[in-house]
Amino acid sequence: MELSELQNECLACRRCPLCETRTHVVFGQGVPNAEVLFVGEGPGASEDEQGLPFVGRSGQLLDHYLEAVDLSRDKNVFIANIVKCRPPQNRDPLPEETQACLPWLRRQFQLLQPKIVVCLGRVAAQQLIDPGYSVTHDHGKFVEKGGTLFMATYHPAALLRYPVNKPAVFGDFAALREKICERCTHTY
Repeated sequence: MELSELQNECLACRRCPLCETRTHVVFGQGVPNAEVLFVGEGPGASEDEQGLPFVGRSGQLLDHYLEAVDLSRDKNVFIANIVKCRPPQNRDPLPEETQACLPWLRRQFQLLQPKIVVCLGRVAAQQLIDPGYSVTHDHGKFVEKGGTLFMATYHPAALLRYPVNKPAVFGDFAALREKICERCTHTY
């Protein structure tokens, strides 16, 4: 199976009640041979409207951080979310919504086989790294799981609310660039 086939299956998903209120399924965006996978918690209003991840104000900020370390969703990374449909009022996904949607992310992971996964925010980090993960205390630290490096940083939307954390995120992206140079064969 290819990523495009999985996307077509995902677009018809009705596994949880979020399908009733969505405008679009937000499968993900990027290159199919990405060695670096970014994972957020779920789509916001702009993402639901356009069917693409991180396209609102927080997405513009994410793109600036990506550009700063020569990354781009158009050339060398893939961006996805824990849940593929927008939770109402941008609330955290409920446990049953997350459980219904995680198989899509697992299949994306199996097809991409990333060498590095970057969790954008607490929800993604607690799902993929550790349920007790604290982005405030542990951001920028790499953890190896099953041969893949995982790291978390602040969610771009959190940076819009608390810009004081922007320099820390820049440091996280600089550390990410170093790990990419060590671990990845065709990202740069």
